[in-house]
Amino acid sequence: MGDRDTIRWPPKCDLFGVQVSCTTYGEALEAVMQAVRRGVPALVAHLPVHGLMTAVRDSSFRQAVSDFDIVAPDGQPVRWALNRLYGAGLPGSVRGSEFMHRLCARAAQDGLGVYLYGSRPDVVARLKAALEERFPALRVVGHEAPPFRPLTAEEDAAAVERMNRSGAAVVFVGLGCPKQETFAYEHRDRIRAVQVCVGAAFEFYSGHKAMAPRWMQQRGLEWLHRLLQEPRRLGWRYLWSNTAFLCLLAARLLTGPRAARPR
Repeated sequence: MGDRDTIRWPPKCDLFGVQVSCTTYGEALEAVMQAVRRGVPALVAHLPVHGLMTAVRDSSFRQAVSDFDIVAPDGQPVRWALNRLYGAGLPGSVRGSEFMHRLCARAAQDGLGVYLYGSRPDVVARLKAALEERFPALRVVGHEAPPFRPLTAEEDAAAVERMNRSGAAVVFVGLGCPKQETFAYEHRDRIRAVQVCVGAAFEFYSGHKAMAPRWMQQRGLEWLHRLLQEPRRLGWRYLWSNTAFLCLLAARLLTGPRAARPR
């Protein structure tokens, strides 16, 4: 049995054909730390409603996400669906930005290096400074923003070499969904660290974008906060993804009994 098989990965449940982990911050963090301690590369995603519905609609993306070790329920609606359909008993969602915060705190405590990959040069530079200010013991062993175009084979190989040479235990990937998950999946056999896709966390912690107030997060309204900030870019995204999610959830509730709680 390989080291990967001895790690207690959180159980997954089927949400409209997508395997989503029924997990908490503590459980997911412990699984990642097991992988780090054993030197096992792993993939972690955080799917809100938009990411989930992208996987439902795009079979190639769904197949990639199915190979992730953790697909955390990012956002209250996904958690509510797991609790309603499976009796998962999850006390809260597992947001990418909060998970990044907790993992950085653990990395600082244990002396582990982290690598920041994504966004724009100015954003990722501010993110590095903000994390080092918040966690003085944190070792940010590398940071970079890739160009807004496909990388050449040479550029891609050089980026992978930089990450591996840095000795990072964790690579935070902030390219936006589904680009970040696709990147992590395509590099699963080449990047030796645990890759954690964290969505808009780069923008939040760098101060580039404001995070939704906690009361909105708790009520599943984070999407509304972001929509009010970027109505043109996000309007259609949330219209189709939220509507499709509600329709699929209603259909499942009407047509079948609640499934057994995952173990």
